[in-house]
Amino acid sequence: MAKGLSRQKKRDLVAYSFIAPNFIGFAVFTLVPIVFAFALAFFNWDGSNPITFAGLSNFKQLTGDVFFKAALKNTIIYCVGTVPLTMIASLALAIVLNQKVVGRGIFRTLSFFPYVASLVAVTSVWKMLFHPSKGPINNILYTVFHVPMEQLPQWFTGGLVLVSMILFSVWKYMGYYMVIYLAGLQGISAELYEAASLDGANTWQKFQYITWPQLRSTTFFVVVMLTINCFKVYDIAIMLAGGGSGELTISSTVLVYYIYQKAFIDWKLGYSSAVAMVLFLMVFVVTMIQFRGQKKYQ
Repeated sequence: MAKGLSRQKKRDLVAYSFIAPNFIGFAVFTLVPIVFAFALAFFNWDGSNPITFAGLSNFKQLTGDVFFKAALKNTIIYCVGTVPLTMIASLALAIVLNQKVVGRGIFRTLSFFPYVASLVAVTSVWKMLFHPSKGPINNILYTVFHVPMEQLPQWFTGGLVLVSMILFSVWKYMGYYMVIYLAGLQGISAELYEAASLDGANTWQKFQYITWPQLRSTTFFVVVMLTINCFKVYDIAIMLAGGGSGELTISSTVLVYYIYQKAFIDWKLGYSSAVAMVLFLMVFVVTMIQFRGQKKYQ
């Protein structure tokens, strides 16, 4: 049968044979569970008893769920705080380390190290630094700025927990996005800066009219990836706010943790699928808005 095939069809079969293993794995472990989750959002199931049709009741229940509203609010606040700060920090770091400075390679490595380091290790160090009574941050506030002991901030409880998560995320991930910005900066022609210097442009004007426009595509990629990753945050919340115990309070819970809690602790698989659909729609809408905004500048 293979002898009757044209050369192009033979090439296509070879190409499909290379693609097939990855596609089969994607279909079995990603595509099918996504479709099943979409369908399960309209049913009630605890994993053992028969599945029963629920219609829109799971989604209606979300409107009165205080914990879901808190998780949604916390996730949005985390994203709004983390995305711009990480983008600004990584771009600034990339611009500085793109210059001919002494020890540039060492500083690049140190900046990238938090991203590749174990999350358990770096969160342990972070919690030691911000420990309420023994951490150096609060000790500086107490000894240098004379903040009363009873007024020292509790970084991992109450209203400051999201602030701690945002600061930690910026510190951990800015090295990765710095590398992406460095690649974009090194793709900008040096002739543009030379021409701008001849025209008398200062540093800010070079950034405003050359660097920033040339990095528009890179920034778009960074913002999209940051937004998606921020909506999916789970491990940072567990390690910082939950202390690795697997439990979060209403002030620190996020949507992915709430999905896990409802699915594998309360065994409300239909309800957790409804929460997952809300998360999916949020990410989808925000990403589409970002793509539309990008097209306006092309």
